[in-house]
This record gives sequence, C-alpha cells and structure tokens, in this order.
Amino acid sequence: MKSKNLHWAVRALVVVTLASASVVVAQERGPVHFSGLINDYSPGTVKGGPWEMHGQWSLDLRPERGTADFSAVMTMSGYGTTAAGAVDPTQAGQNAHTHNIGLKNATVTWDMTGCPGYSPATKWGFQIKGTVSLLTGNGSIAPFETDPPSSTLQVCVTGGDAVPYSVPLSNVSLVFAGPATSHFGTQAIHGVVRDTK
Repeated sequence: MKSKNLHWAVRALVVVTLASASVVVAQERGPVHFSGLINDYSPGTVKGGPWEMHGQWSLDLRPERGTADFSAVMTMSGYGTTAAGAVDPTQAGQNAHTHNIGLKNATVTWDMTGCPGYSPATKWGFQIKGTVSLLTGNGSIAPFETDPPSSTLQVCVTGGDAVPYSVPLSNVSLVFAGPATSHFGTQAIHGVVRDTK
C-alpha cells in the first residue's frame, strides 16, 4: 500500500511541476518523459479502411523551454471483405504495415483548448502541435506524405484531477491535418499514458 501511495505522490509532484512550468524545478529535473500505447481504429471512409492501429509513443517535455519532442511507432492492418464487398472482421490482419511518426521542438500549450473531448471528460492537460518531422510507411516516406513532410499533428496529453483516486495525465490523442488524413483520417487517434518519469 505504501508503494501505491508513493506512486501517486510522485505523479502528483510531476503534475505540480508541469502546471507551474517552474524554470528552477525544470532545470534541476531535466526533461519530463511520458510514454504509452496507441490502440484505435481509423474510420472506414479512408483509403483501405477501416485500419486497426496499435503502437507505442513517447514525449519528452522540456518545461524550461516550453517545448517537447514526440515520437510514435505504429502497426496498422486492415480487414478482408465478404463476397458482397462488406468489411469482414473475421479476416483481420490484411495489408499490415508500419509507421514512424516524429514531431520535434513543438511549442507546449498549457491547456486543452481544441483537444478532442472524452466521456467522462478529462479535467486538464497540455498539448503540442506542429508539422511532423518524420512520417514513414514501412520505413520510407509514407506514400501519402509530401517530401519534406507537410502534415501537421496535434498531440494532447490529458487526464483527471490531481486528487487521490485519480490519474492526472492518463490519455493521449493524436489528430492529423494535411496529407496524412487520407490514411489516418481527421478524427482523434486514442491512446493511454503508461509512464511518467
């Protein structure tokens, strides 16, 4: 039980540090590292969709500079179709491929304005947004992306209150704009925060 209380105390300390963005604390602590998982589906309206999406992500937040770096690795696969042309969930794993996604030196916005909503609602968080620095398809520039990349990405990290029995930073969402929407869609791609250091 003491370990659980210590875990929540450490999380609460991170929340206070992020909320205040204190230069002194940030310089002593260095970057705050977040990591987690992505598990979601694209809409059926995108080319080849719906796609099943699974991956891991990380975000290094530098409060003293007000910037962050985001990276994600993701696998995607689709579904076969029935004789009538409908998506057939029993034929999962079709057209499997990978994506590497990067967003470097993005400015941190310390609110959730414009972030996707949740039910039940998340209480607070932060976001970064910018033009992707990397967007691959099986290791090469993704076929739907320009060279250099021009798609933009909004990453929101949100969660519950900073009180007992709550997780202040529990959710991550990715929203693309530009060429990448032809493959990922315009909706939020959802995931979970697994670790904060």
